[in-house]
Amino acid sequence: MALTDALGNLVRFVLLPGQRHDTVGVAPLIKSIELDGLIADKAFDAKWIIADLNQRGAKVVVSQMPGRKQPVDIDADVYKWRHLIENFFCKLKEFKRVAMRSDKTDTSFEAMILLGAAIINSR
Repeated sequence: MALTDALGNLVRFVLLPGQRHDTVGVAPLIKSIELDGLIADKAFDAKWIIADLNQRGAKVVVSQMPGRKQPVDIDADVYKWRHLIENFFCKLKEFKRVAMRSDKTDTSFEAMILLGAAIINSR
């Protein structure tokens, strides 16, 4: 799970086990960081995430789960910018060791992600 800035550059990331839901990693990802807004997909449509960001005064643009009882209006023009995080992951997967997950430890995998992000930012 990753957090990028408005230009699509990596700010922070959290490694999660494959069997865990994405919302588990949100709290450490956005903890003690000042956000003007968050653009995310349906996996982040949780009441506690939206309430926390509203309390901080951040603009929340999260795609809604289809079964949501009280839908929240989202800015469709702002949501289009979510492609930046998708583009970051596509660029990161150009590095074979990241795409194939060939590193045996979390530490070495994190190092490859940081190295890949540094190379992407330098382009």
